[in-house]
Amino acid sequence: MIVQAQPAPKEKKAPAKKTASAPVYADYPQKKGKIQPIKVDTLPKWLSFDMEVRDRGEFQTAYNYTKGQRIYSLTRVRGGMTIRPTSFMSAYMQFHDTHALGQPVGLVASNMRDGFDLRQGYLELHHRSLQLIAGRQELRFGSERLIGISDWANNSRTFDAFRLSMGGRKNHLDLFTSSVVAVHPTSMDTHGAGLNFHGAYASLRSIVPNTNVQPFVYIKAMRSVTSQQKIIGSELETTFGSEVEGVLPAHFSYQAMANLQRGSFSNNTIHAGAGFAKVYYSAAKLPLQPRAGIEYDYATGNPHRNLNRISTYDQLYPSNHNAFHLMDLFGFQNIKQRRFNLDLRATTNLTLFFQAGHQTLATKMDSLYNSAGSVLIKAPTAGFSNTNVGNSLDLSAKYVYRESVVANLGVSHLFPGQLLKDNSKGLPETLVYVGLTYRFRMDHNPPAE
Repeated sequence: MIVQAQPAPKEKKAPAKKTASAPVYADYPQKKGKIQPIKVDTLPKWLSFDMEVRDRGEFQTAYNYTKGQRIYSLTRVRGGMTIRPTSFMSAYMQFHDTHALGQPVGLVASNMRDGFDLRQGYLELHHRSLQLIAGRQELRFGSERLIGISDWANNSRTFDAFRLSMGGRKNHLDLFTSSVVAVHPTSMDTHGAGLNFHGAYASLRSIVPNTNVQPFVYIKAMRSVTSQQKIIGSELETTFGSEVEGVLPAHFSYQAMANLQRGSFSNNTIHAGAGFAKVYYSAAKLPLQPRAGIEYDYATGNPHRNLNRISTYDQLYPSNHNAFHLMDLFGFQNIKQRRFNLDLRATTNLTLFFQAGHQTLATKMDSLYNSAGSVLIKAPTAGFSNTNVGNSLDLSAKYVYRESVVANLGVSHLFPGQLLKDNSKGLPETLVYVGLTYRFRMDHNPPAE
């Protein structure tokens, strides 16, 4: 057997003209680094293997808002196999094994640990611009603020789904029906009660020059929910809106999203909405190629003025890492955020990132929610006396070694606001993390990226 590591292909220089996408620096959920291609002559042409190894050590000064420091290591190993029996069909299977070393069992979160399990397993059929994928797979659209895999978590999200994709790079449409996969750390992962999450997402780059318009409609149908009056019924929730990103004159770029939610929740109606807006200025000719940006995020809460209406925004299935600073304490529900960030490209392989943010509640009558969408602090009947959640400060760096080994280093600090102080969660928190990721793929003839 001849095994030969291939250097990752060099990136082709982009033409000197504006593109439809805003420049990408350190923003999550983009993955840095390339998959190392490894040529294995004895492998048949219809078979290939891939693997990812990741370890991230974390240190927290006030884990889960409690006194006492915690230091632990999040390990993740993935392995995949692709079979291509014909030119129009392929099958893929991927396992993963994740652990939180150093964490007591009682403190291991649901997204930290999953013993050896099937993460993906699907059949893909494709013909020209059509592609059908059936089985356990990743679903991720746009900025992943509504639908994403949450790759930062040890157990990143997958769906049992049927997905039909059509179109090319300029204009693309995805249709899907799915059920999110629930992680069971000591048994096989399963999805919920049937296919209950459906949607359509489009990427349209030919409508407006230098702009990518991404309209979407998502439908969530749950068989059994309990209303505000404790009446059991079904839920039918529709989320519709659009993302847009593009390039403006004078080195400015932007990204924005707005959407509304309407529907029924047992005997209650749903009236909610959310959005964000980011504006960047890039100075590629200056040393360190700085990019400065400002951001505003808003998601509705429930003011409880109408007892038959629910106005708490449902964040769906997002990639929430760094949505509300690097510590990932808060969710995209009943919240407002103002944030400034600065990206620096010290070298081709080294990116530095700084950001500062301020978070408050959208309404004092609703709860504060965590990144999973669960209640973190329940609102009292009369509402919170202060809506100031806190201020955050983040510093991080990414370094790519030999194009395939990625090192991450970061420090995040939360300065608790009066709301947290008034509700026994007022300890200042600091997170420090150091991580390494390596990905490779073995083929008879590795394809160029």
